[in-house]
Amino acid sequence: MSDRPTLGARLMKLLGFAVLATALLAMAFRAPDRPMESLVARWAPPPSDFMELKLPGGQVQLVHFRDEGPRSDTTPIVLLHGTAASLHTWEGWVKSLSATRRVITLDLPGFGLTGPSVLGDYSDESYDRFLAAFFQQLQLGRMVLGGNSLGGGLAWQYAARHPEQVAALVLVDASGLDVRSEAVPDGFRIPDSRVLHWLAGIFLPRPLVDRSVREVYGDPSKVNAALVDRYFELTLREGNREALAQRLAQRAPGKYAHLLPQIQAPTLILWGGKDRLIPPVAAKRFHEALAHSQVQVFPGSGHVPQEEDPASTVQAVHTFLHSP
Repeated sequence: MSDRPTLGARLMKLLGFAVLATALLAMAFRAPDRPMESLVARWAPPPSDFMELKLPGGQVQLVHFRDEGPRSDTTPIVLLHGTAASLHTWEGWVKSLSATRRVITLDLPGFGLTGPSVLGDYSDESYDRFLAAFFQQLQLGRMVLGGNSLGGGLAWQYAARHPEQVAALVLVDASGLDVRSEAVPDGFRIPDSRVLHWLAGIFLPRPLVDRSVREVYGDPSKVNAALVDRYFELTLREGNREALAQRLAQRAPGKYAHLLPQIQAPTLILWGGKDRLIPPVAAKRFHEALAHSQVQVFPGSGHVPQEEDPASTVQAVHTFLHSP
C-alpha cells in the first residue's frame, strides 16, 4: 500500500502554509491609524502651530501650519505641498528664505497633521475656498504663492481666481494640466474598490512607501530612512488614507486650464528633468500659457526638486524674487 500523501492531504498542507503566510504578512504589514496627538511630538515641534480655521459654511478645520521669518514682511511667501506630502517638504527652502522673508507653510486637508477635510470634499474648488479662508484668518493681503504638484495646481488656480492677492507665482512640477504620466508611484495606484480601500486602511507595507518615494526622486539614493519614516507615519495619521483615495478619485486634470491666460503675475516655473509623474513637457505648456513666466529645469531631479535639491532650487527662487 502506498504511503504517499493523498491529494487531499497535500491540499490541506498547502492551505496551512497559505494561512500561515497570510498571518505573517498581516502581522508584518498591519498599520492601524494613528491619532494625530501621537504624531505631534516628532512631526510638529516648534515653530509648528495649529489653527482652528472657520470655513465659509461654519465648520471648523484644524490646520497644522508654520509661520516663520520676519513678520514685518508685507508680502509673505506661502508654499503648498503635493499629494501625500506635508509642509515638511519645504524645510530646505524655508531655512534659506526665512532669513529675510516671512514664509508660511501648511498641511492641506487630507494630508499631514491637518488630516481629513471636515467637509469630505477634495475637489480643487473646495481647496480654493479653504485657502481663501486660511489667508483671511491670517490676515494676509498680497503674497508670493508657490506650490509643488497638487499644491502647484492649487496655486495657479488661486492666482487666476484671486489676482489681487498674488504678487508672484512659483510653480514646482505643478499639476492641473492633462499630461500623461510616464510612471505613477505604487502608492497612488488604488483601484476604485471598497474592499481594497478597506484593506488599504488596515495594511500599509513600509516597503511600498519606500518604493513610492524613490520613484518620485531623480536620484533614489537620496532617499533615507528618516524621509521614508515621515511619509509613512504621516500617511497613518487617522483618516489620511481614506482622504488620499477620495482626492485621487476627485482629480480633474485639465479642467481649469482655460484660466491660465488670466494669470498676469510674474511666474517662476521650476521642474525636475527626471519627473516621470508630470513630465517636463508640462513646464513648456505652462510657459506658453503664462504671459510673464520663466522656466528652469533641474536635469538630475525628479518630481519633488525642492526636497531633493533644496539648495539649487531655492537659489533660483532668490534670483527670481530679487529680479525687477
